[in-house]
Amino acid sequence: QVQLVESGGGLVQPGGSLTLSCAASGRISSLYNMTWWRQAPGKQREFVAALPKGGIAKFADTVKGRFAISRDNAKKTVYLQMNGLKPEDTAVYYCNAEIQVPGSYRVNDYWGQGTQVTVSS
Repeated sequence: QVQLVESGGGLVQPGGSLTLSCAASGRISSLYNMTWWRQAPGKQREFVAALPKGGIAKFADTVKGRFAISRDNAKKTVYLQMNGLKPEDTAVYYCNAEIQVPGSYRVNDYWGQGTQVTVSS
């Protein structure tokens, strides 16, 4: 069973920093695009950042220049470094990964359970 587990959320003051982690586990043969999304109360889930395997990172305009995304393929983990946090960054942050499992040609989307980030003084 493939699982994605996020960690690193919490309460931070405006202007502060947090680093989120998302680790994939289970029977995985290939890990492709890994992305971060977020959902604030009463709003739709929105794209934050993406990092394809061996590709170029992409960011939402709202976080460009403040957030960075990286991955450690050996650890099957993607990170989201968030700097200059603003109250409007408050949301549940979700990790998504495109994963191929052994014995299958299909690539499926998997989601983590989310981690809360609250930016407040």
